[in-house]
Amino acid sequence: MAFLEFKGISKGYPGVQALSGVSFSVEKGAVHGLMGENGAGKSTLIRVLSGDQSADEGSILISEEEQRYSSVRDAFHAGVIVIHQELQLVPELTVAENLWLGRFPGKAGVINGKTLVETVRQKLTDIGIDVDPSAKVSSLSIGARQMVEIAKAVMLDARVIALDEPTSSLSSRESEILFSLIEKLKSNGTVILYVSHRLDEIFRLCDSLSVLRDGKLAAHHSDIKKVTREQIISEMVGREISNIWGWRERPLGDVRLEVRNLSGPKLRNPISFSVRRGEILGFFGLIGAGRSEMARLLYGADHRSQGAVTIDGVAVSPNNPQAAIRAGMVLCPEDRKFDGIVQGRSIEENIAISSRRHFSSFGVLSPRKEAALADQFIARLRIRTPSRKQDIINLSGGNQQKVILGRWLSEQGVKVLLVDEPTRGIDVGAKSEIYEILYELAADGMAIVVISSELPEVMGISDRIMVMCGGRVAANVARADFNERSILTAALPDRNASGSI
Repeated sequence: MAFLEFKGISKGYPGVQALSGVSFSVEKGAVHGLMGENGAGKSTLIRVLSGDQSADEGSILISEEEQRYSSVRDAFHAGVIVIHQELQLVPELTVAENLWLGRFPGKAGVINGKTLVETVRQKLTDIGIDVDPSAKVSSLSIGARQMVEIAKAVMLDARVIALDEPTSSLSSRESEILFSLIEKLKSNGTVILYVSHRLDEIFRLCDSLSVLRDGKLAAHHSDIKKVTREQIISEMVGREISNIWGWRERPLGDVRLEVRNLSGPKLRNPISFSVRRGEILGFFGLIGAGRSEMARLLYGADHRSQGAVTIDGVAVSPNNPQAAIRAGMVLCPEDRKFDGIVQGRSIEENIAISSRRHFSSFGVLSPRKEAALADQFIARLRIRTPSRKQDIINLSGGNQQKVILGRWLSEQGVKVLLVDEPTRGIDVGAKSEIYEILYELAADGMAIVVISSELPEVMGISDRIMVMCGGRVAANVARADFNERSILTAALPDRNASGSI
């Protein structure tokens, strides 16, 4: 019998019909997958479920009772918790304070801090999450923050939990803890709505599946065992994608970027490498390996203790991002929401923000030139939006990533592109489009460094892979020698530091 039911859910925004008559149901104690390309309507649907948005038409039923909530608090009291891909924690509060936010233990308005911390510590231990409850959330890695969000849902005994790309920032060990928690919640009768682009996870965890496309229900499968991977991909994109990676050999030029003895926080040993014109160099490693830290040091976002950097044979000193940009090196960061996009601003502003100095006169901006620049990259990168004036926060993750790429492509003289987790939380169709953009840039002679925790992605698009483990380079692998088992072995801790496979 259906426990969670969506009936004819429709939701529109100015210029966009995000959902059109979406209907499906989920049985009690079931894990239900929700898939679709970025912009298909998945995030809008779970925002409606969470009370963050109100549907224009339709209704939601839980245990055959229609839910009429108009806020997240109403949904919370109805037993519905949504864990968004963009986390909803308070960075300057501790883990314990975040988990007890709004219901602190205490008497007469006085919070018992010791009880707070110890209660959370015991609960985290019980569910297998290794996070210090007294640590500030701002000090945690993205993966650890994700585990805190998941712990919050478990502690609240929710009837319905929606997880939006929950493993996008988790290590293999953290993912296994999550999967165990999901099985436990399922056995207790909790409904899990599992939003993911990772087909392996969908087939491993889910009992049933719904696929959205262009805001409509493209397919509903009551038994996941009767569906194939190819069928799901076809339902998602409305077309066949035979080779998502699309890699092809291209001529490589002279060394464009050379890094020697780069050192800084969280790097155990100095790192040296080079990237040629037209080359895509992949950096792979498990969470905590030091890949993102390496990129931030190289870009000047963090202070390096030593290291020499040359671009086209000319020594540069990127001690801050502005200096890196002037030298022709740019970074698309791991965390799009906090480090990439400018929230509350339009697509036009987000694209033009770094290159405004090139088309302003005496400090006066040219709206006409900004608009033309935005239109150029919206078309070139196939950014799906009703208008260049659309607030970037309303775009899907894949389209936000394209806007960030457009920003840097509009910057004159870019020679080196650093891309950290380029397709995190992005669907298979948008992934293919972003890879194609990277290939085009490489073909034009740009040196590209791609950092990813997804091994198939790194192997699929890279000409060469640097494997990191514990803050050092553990291996340097040519494409002809790519082997999933040996690369993963190099990335695992407790291995000798020979530097080769």
